Amino acid sequence: MSTQHLLSLLVENKPGILTRVAALFARRGYNIESLAVGTTEIEGVSRITVVVSLDGQPLEQVTKQLNKLINVLKIVELEEETSVARDHMLVKVRTDSSTRSQVLEAVTLFRARVIDVVSDAVVIEVTGNTAKCQAFLKVLEPFGIKELVQSGAIAVSRGSKSMSEKVIR
Repeated sequence: MSTQHLLSLLVENKPGILTRVAALFARRGYNIESLAVGTTEIEGVSRITVVVSLDGQPLEQVTKQLNKLINVLKIVELEEETSVARDHMLVKVRTDSSTRSQVLEAVTLFRARVIDVVSDAVVIEVTGNTAKCQAFLKVLEPFGIKELVQSGAIAVSRGSKSMSEKVIR
C-alpha cells in the first residue's frame, strides 16, 4: 500500500541541489508525485516542497539521507492536520457558444478565475487543495481539456512558528 508524505526542505540556493535531492529519491525507488521550489524570506535559502509516495517503506531512511546532503539545512514532514497545502493549475478548456455558460458556472462554483477567453477555449486558473483541483478537473472533462499545467504542492505549517526560525545564515 502506497502512502503519500509531504516534505518541506530548506536548502542553500546553490547550483545542483535540486538535482541531488531528486536523485536521492530516484536511487531509493521513491516516486515523486509533486515537486515545487522557490525562494524564501531568507536570502540565499530556497524551499523545496516534495510530495512522495512510499510503498510500505519508512520515510526515516530518506530523511536521514537528505540530512547528509551538504546544502540541506532543515527537513520537516508536514502533516495534513497541522499545515496548509495548495496546488495551482491553469486549465485550457474547449468551449463554444452552447457550453461556455456551463464552464463559467463551474468556474464560479469552484472559486476559480477566468484568465483568457477566445472563441473556442477558456483558460482558467484554480488554486486549492489537491482534492478540490482534481474535482474541478472532473467537472471540466466533459467539455474537453485541451491543455493543463499544474504546480507542485506548496505548503506551510499552521500557527506562528516558522520553519526557518532556527536556520542561521
